[in-house]
Amino acid sequence: MDKITIKGLEVFANHGVYDFEKKNGQKFYVDLDFFLDTSVIVDNIEKTVHYGLVAEEIKRFLVENNYDLIEILANDLAKDLLHKFDKIHHLTLTINKPNAPIDIPFEDVSATVSRGWHTAYIAMGSNLGDKEKYINNAVEKIKNNEYIKLIKVSHLIETEPYGVVDQPNFINGAMKIETILTPFELLNFLHSLEKEANRVKLRHWGERTLDLDILMYDNEVIFTETLKIPHPEMHIRDFVLTPLQEIEPYLVHPIKNKSVNELLCELKSKH
Repeated sequence: MDKITIKGLEVFANHGVYDFEKKNGQKFYVDLDFFLDTSVIVDNIEKTVHYGLVAEEIKRFLVENNYDLIEILANDLAKDLLHKFDKIHHLTLTINKPNAPIDIPFEDVSATVSRGWHTAYIAMGSNLGDKEKYINNAVEKIKNNEYIKLIKVSHLIETEPYGVVDQPNFINGAMKIETILTPFELLNFLHSLEKEANRVKLRHWGERTLDLDILMYDNEVIFTETLKIPHPEMHIRDFVLTPLQEIEPYLVHPIKNKSVNELLCELKSKH
């Protein structure tokens, strides 16, 4: 990716924790590196990312919004720019606040964030109520999220329950998306969709109106109490691998170092 830089963009705006900062305002300075593939762009301002318009959008965003914290301002501004200028693949953004209310002499206070578009795969499942409707509604809401591009959706398949067998059959599917959201932001969004579908967890591996799991996010490996990527059991679940094979058969598991095709073939050979 190639880089275009805007440095020291001055904007007078009203951000800060204290009331006098919001009332009186102060100067902020923005530094931006944004990355795109210039090799596919012809010598025409309409075919590239117009850095003049990027500068105007930065000014608009800072002037029209009010934030207590510059790190949250930087995060939201970064997502706004990626959404508005779709040729930008990723960016690094710094907001400088040289007149911050600090009593000790200092040169500058700044917050820097790096954000970009990422590829993720999501598994979908339901075995209560109008199963297809729950899943289709979730797909539509994911598609309508301004920070997500829906790339592919598999067909839905009917599968027998996994783990706990005394429950209705599931329908399952998978999707490929590109997103500005971080893994934890994406997780929170998917949980909000499950909540809207009135999901209630009665027992582990039990019945549910809607189940949305992040299978992979780029090639990242994340292991926390609330989020594990790649999904720790995706390689042993045919109801995950089968729809995933439909949309991305050569996707390589970052830990197993095997494609979805290979993982599914291995799983079937064990049954």
